[in-house]
Amino acid sequence: MSALQMWLAVLIGWWDRQEREALAYLIEENRVLRAQLGGRRLRLTDDDRRRLAVRAFRLGRRALRHVATIVTPDTLLRWHRQLVARKWTYARRSQRRGVLAEIRRLVVRMVADNPTWGYTRIQGAMKNVGHRVGRSTIARILKAHGLPPVPGRPTSWQTFLRAHKDAIAGADFFTTQVWTWRGLVTVDTVFVIHLASRRVQILGSTPFPDEAFMRQVGRSLTMADMDTCRVLIRDRDAKWRGPVREILQNAGIRVVQTPYRAPNANAYAERFVRSIKEECLDRIIPLGERHFRRAVHEFVQHYHLERNHQGLGNVLIDGAPARSVGAIRRRSRLGGLLNYYERAA
Repeated sequence: MSALQMWLAVLIGWWDRQEREALAYLIEENRVLRAQLGGRRLRLTDDDRRRLAVRAFRLGRRALRHVATIVTPDTLLRWHRQLVARKWTYARRSQRRGVLAEIRRLVVRMVADNPTWGYTRIQGAMKNVGHRVGRSTIARILKAHGLPPVPGRPTSWQTFLRAHKDAIAGADFFTTQVWTWRGLVTVDTVFVIHLASRRVQILGSTPFPDEAFMRQVGRSLTMADMDTCRVLIRDRDAKWRGPVREILQNAGIRVVQTPYRAPNANAYAERFVRSIKEECLDRIIPLGERHFRRAVHEFVQHYHLERNHQGLGNVLIDGAPARSVGAIRRRSRLGGLLNYYERAA
């Protein structure tokens, strides 16, 4: 044996002896501490058990017999097995909960989109997307969401509007406070919107929506640039009664009144009112009816030619095709209140 090997053997022996002495000291210290507790049971947290179980698994059963003083080696190894089992059980339960949540969302979505589908039809549709669901499960999901079976399930307004939007227009009023020489005056504006194309036509504005004004609105409705629209959605405002109803009936336009306090039934018209208010009228002080009418006209032009519509795939209604070359310039309306960016020709 060389001198180097001899020195390594001595060093390893000394190191091993030091570890054994340190381990013996820690074991004796644990016994003293347990004696100080007076025989009371140790209360370990889940984190304590986890750390002890990890260390115990690395040592093994034979070494634990000489080291473990708080609990038995079998207890430590059992904690480790439970830790592993809990990890995989939690993963499987989490995956299962995610699948069940997806199934519930799909069932409710299918019923909302297809009010005539029964349990068996929904079961088949779920099978098409890789989910095998029983009819009783589908029934429980619908009951939990307050959805009745097929005979008592009405067609939603949203579904009705989507199915007929090419032939439907919506009409509505919006009011604006305008400063005039008489003071602050409330001006009523009537418009009509084609549901499919989102095109809007202003039919008139007046602070006095009397019978003569409404008769003119009726004539404008029949001559509006919406020849394919044979159904008109409107609310139950009293101004729509009388001559307007007769004019629309004589023109062959069917009028559908929205339910009371149900603005979503005429959602397309309500959305236009929100747009013109938030983007234009709420950001100016109308100084006279002429100023107000000009602001409305400019917004409608911007609405058709320069404003992207999310309901149409975020494109313009009547805008020119985009160019990929040329300098970018800004086209402004109402002093920069409404802007459009395009490339110069």
